[in-house]
Amino acid sequence: MSSLRMPAPDQAVLARRAEIIAALRAILPSANVIDAQNEMKVYESDAFTAYRQMPMVVALPETTEQVARILRYCSDQKIRVVPRGAGTGLSGGALPLADGITLGLSKLNRVLEIDFNNRAVRVQPGVTNLAITKAVEHAGFYYAPDPSSQIACTIGGNVAENSGGVHCLKYGVTTNNLLGLEVVTLDGEIITLGGKYLDSEPYDLMGLMAGSEGLLGVVTEVTVRILQKPAIARAVLLGFSDNESAGACVSRIIAEGIIPGGLEMMDRPAIHAVEAFVKAGYPLDVEALLIVELDGPSVEVDELLERVLPLARACGAVYERTSSSEAERIKFWAGRKNAFPAIGRLSPDYLCMDGTIPRRALPQVLKRMRELGEHYGLGVANVFHAGDGNLHPLIMYDADKPGELDRAEKFGADILKLCVAVGGVLTGEHGVGIEKRDLMPEMFSEDDLKQQQRVKCAFDPEALLNPGKVFPHLHRCAELGRVHVHRGETRFPDLPRF
Repeated sequence: MSSLRMPAPDQAVLARRAEIIAALRAILPSANVIDAQNEMKVYESDAFTAYRQMPMVVALPETTEQVARILRYCSDQKIRVVPRGAGTGLSGGALPLADGITLGLSKLNRVLEIDFNNRAVRVQPGVTNLAITKAVEHAGFYYAPDPSSQIACTIGGNVAENSGGVHCLKYGVTTNNLLGLEVVTLDGEIITLGGKYLDSEPYDLMGLMAGSEGLLGVVTEVTVRILQKPAIARAVLLGFSDNESAGACVSRIIAEGIIPGGLEMMDRPAIHAVEAFVKAGYPLDVEALLIVELDGPSVEVDELLERVLPLARACGAVYERTSSSEAERIKFWAGRKNAFPAIGRLSPDYLCMDGTIPRRALPQVLKRMRELGEHYGLGVANVFHAGDGNLHPLIMYDADKPGELDRAEKFGADILKLCVAVGGVLTGEHGVGIEKRDLMPEMFSEDDLKQQQRVKCAFDPEALLNPGKVFPHLHRCAELGRVHVHRGETRFPDLPRF
C-alpha cells in the first residue's frame, strides 16, 4: 500500500488552511466541514486502495446552492477541488489532494421526483443506484444499469465514470439511460442539460459530462429513464472445460443475433471463490462459467433458450442449468455480483482491472493473461461483462510483501496494453483516474490528448477540478491555444512539440 506523503506544512500553509476552513463554515453548517485528521481518514482513498492521501479538508454540502457557493469561492481563490460520491470507484478518481478540498456529495441523497408517465426519475447525486429501482419497483419499473456495487455506489458517481453493470449489453451503460443533468461549473454557474425527454439539445453536452470523471463540473441532479420490468427473465449457467471455449461461445451467441439481457463470464478461480462465499449453486468442476440471461415475453424467452443451448453445446459446454424460479435466477446473479468481495477472502489485496476488447479476441486475451500471471508469479481471477468485452481481471497480491504491489501494477499495465493491442480500450466503466492515467499514451497520440485537454480548458481553465487525474501531462491552457472555426472547418494553431 502506498501513501502519497507531503512535506510538513509551514505556518503560512497552516494559516491558509484555517482561512479556507473558516470560509467553508460560513457556507455550510459547521458539522459539514470535516478537518480533524482522524475524521478525514475515511476519505483518504476510494476503492482503489493502493494509494492514499489525506485531504486538506472535506466539505459536505446539502444543496445545489451550497455547491455553487463553494465552487465559486474555490474559483476566486484558486483552490483545487476533488468531487467525491460514495468512494466505491476503482481507478483512484476520488483520490484527495493534500492542498485541495474534497467535495463529498453524500448528503445530496433525495429522490426528487418520480414521473411514471414520462418514465423518468429525478434524483440528487448521492442517491444509490439500487435505491432508484427500489423507489419504482412497486409499479413494475426499474433502473437498468446495475454495477456490482449498486447497493452502495451513487448515481452521481455512475455519471462521472459512465458505469455499466451486468445488464449493460442489452440496456446500455449510464449515458444511454440519462435524460437530464443539473451541473455546477467551477465559477458557480448552475446549468441544466436535457430533461424528461430524449435528444433535447443540438450539442450532446450530457454525453460529454457522462464519463468526465469530475474534471468538467459537479453534477447536483440526475434525471434517468426507467424501464418496465420484463414479463419474464431466465438465467442459464453454462460450464466449459476451458476459457477459450467459453469465450468462443460468447462470440457465437452475439453473432447469431441474440442479445441477452446479461452475458457474464467467470474463470475457475473466480467460480470457486464465489461459490465458497455465496453458495450460488455454481459447478466446481469446470474451468469457465457463463451466465446468460434472457428476458422478455415468455414465448420469446423460450425460443431464445432453444437457440442458445444448442449453440453452447456446439462450443463444448459440459454443464448447463436453467433457473426454474425467480429466486433461483436472483441466486445465480448474487454470485456474480459478489465476486469482488469473494476474491477478498482469498487475498489480502487485489487490483481490479477494467479493459475492454473486441469479443472475437476473448480466447486470445484470456490465454495471454494466464501467461502473464505465470510470468509475474501472481494469481488472477477473471470476472467480466463478456457480452460487451469488458474485462475485470482481479490481480491478487499482498501489499505487506516487498515488491508485490509493484509486480501487480506492472501485471495490470500489461493487461491494459494487451487490450489496446487487440483493438480494445483502456477502460469500460471504472474510468481512468490515476490508475490508468500514465497509460493514456498507449491509446491516444499527444495531439489526441491535447485536444481532450482543450475541452477541459473550456470548462476549467485553471485546472482546479480534480487535477492529476486522466491526463499524464497537464498542459497550461495558454499553451494549447484556442479552437478556431473558419468557414465551417475546425482548425487548430500550430502547437509546440514536447
